[in-house]
Amino acid sequence: MRRFLFRLLLSVMLLFTVSNGTFAQCALCKSTAESSLKEGSTQAKGLNTGILYLLVMPYLLVGGIGYWWYTQRKKQSEAGSEV
Repeated sequence: MRRFLFRLLLSVMLLFTVSNGTFAQCALCKSTAESSLKEGSTQAKGLNTGILYLLVMPYLLVGGIGYWWYTQRKKQSEAGSEV
């Protein structure tokens, strides 16, 4: 149990020390996207499309696995009720 708590504490500390650099990148992306949108460039639209793509993929994956699980359980229950 002590080893687990130590690893958890170490992970949380590492997360907080690394996260400061990621917040700066978000502001940089935002300012770049805003300036490119004002100039009429399509980079901001591409950035937004990429973000949406990354956002949708986990939901599609979980939905597909859930649908597969549901159909397998339905087949098992139908096979079990026929006997």
